[in-house]
Amino acid sequence: MALKDRIAAHLPFLRRYARALTGSQASGDAYVRAALEALIAGGAALDEALPPRVALHKLLHTVWSSVGEQLAPQTPGGLAEGSSPEERIQGLSPKARQALLLNALEGFSFRDIGAVLGVTAAEAERLSGEAQEEIDRELATDVLVIEDEAMIALDIQELTEELGHRVTSIARTRAEAVAQARQKRPGLVLADIQLADASSGIDAVKDILKDFDAPVIFVTAYPERLLTGDRPEPAYLITKPFDRLALKATIGQALFFHRRRAAAA
Repeated sequence: MALKDRIAAHLPFLRRYARALTGSQASGDAYVRAALEALIAGGAALDEALPPRVALHKLLHTVWSSVGEQLAPQTPGGLAEGSSPEERIQGLSPKARQALLLNALEGFSFRDIGAVLGVTAAEAERLSGEAQEEIDRELATDVLVIEDEAMIALDIQELTEELGHRVTSIARTRAEAVAQARQKRPGLVLADIQLADASSGIDAVKDILKDFDAPVIFVTAYPERLLTGDRPEPAYLITKPFDRLALKATIGQALFFHRRRAAAA
């Protein structure tokens, strides 16, 4: 089978992972392009011992390592007890958050995660658990849910509140979403794309972000349509019906990067 045919179906989800890992479409897509260019030019190769999807993620991490990128530099000797929540989150090892995303967002087994990251399956499981516990503990915020299906909205509310967040509003339309956001100024927005009155969750989010900055996670039944890399697209996408672990991990990543950017501003 030709190389293009072996990897084409996996590229949208490689982009999703890279975007969540880096916190932006531009940065994530740049890493995917670099990995593909290295593959095409013959400077890198897929690990033939692994399934194509796993091998692609391993290649992405090889490119990542080759340029010396680190998401959150380790503080020598650990962080002091009085460190801020943002400092403690940034003190997590990059591999811990990578392991979490590969498992929760992409559904990789810990054995496959070990192959991607160059660790044992047991170490991959430990790293993933470490990252999720720390993120859950430190990043609680108010949440606006934009979702027109009542049962899905309740499921999202239950999950986000299990993580220690507060769902302050559930909106079914663009107008409701914008009004609720202006009134309560949430720290996180979880948005469906198709809303009750045929309006767009994407348009609702654009309106909200004109007033103030907040991280946004979109929920859609067709994530591959927004993962082409051909135009401005969301950094965070969850497949609908959503997997609870995937939403849990993505909430943590979105809040992590938003607070990291705010601290650097």
